[in-house]
Amino acid sequence: MTEASKIPVRDFMTKAIISIDASTGANVAAKMMEKAGVGSVIVTENNKPIGIVTERDFAVRIVAYAYPTHTKITQIMSSPIIHVTPTESILEVADLMATKKIRKMPVLENDDVIGIITATDMLHLFTLLTEEDFKKVYSNFLTKIYEQNVAT
Repeated sequence: MTEASKIPVRDFMTKAIISIDASTGANVAAKMMEKAGVGSVIVTENNKPIGIVTERDFAVRIVAYAYPTHTKITQIMSSPIIHVTPTESILEVADLMATKKIRKMPVLENDDVIGIITATDMLHLFTLLTEEDFKKVYSNFLTKIYEQNVAT
């Protein structure tokens, strides 16, 4: 088994990412995602990431609000991008994903997207964890939930 606190993001991120320009319509982005078999695209402006669009964004923002399918992608993207760096560990990523309720998280290095981590990637990684790592992840998550409930 591997100690999760020592596994850097760069070792388990998905390097194949799709990006689109901010001027692109949502319908074009959806077609790109379907063709590539991915659940998200990075939105860029002047080749710099400014947002992310996921399948959930399409469901919630396009369908729920009946936006036209040609709506600009910037209208449905999530921004600013919540991200991690390639040197962060699986425990840090698990904590951030749980805390922010994110299923797809870009990996940025010097303001460039170099990969993405998904909830599916995390599930695959959990098969490598030691019992001690599971305890750390679980304990940290419960602590965050408790702190949120006490604060409200």
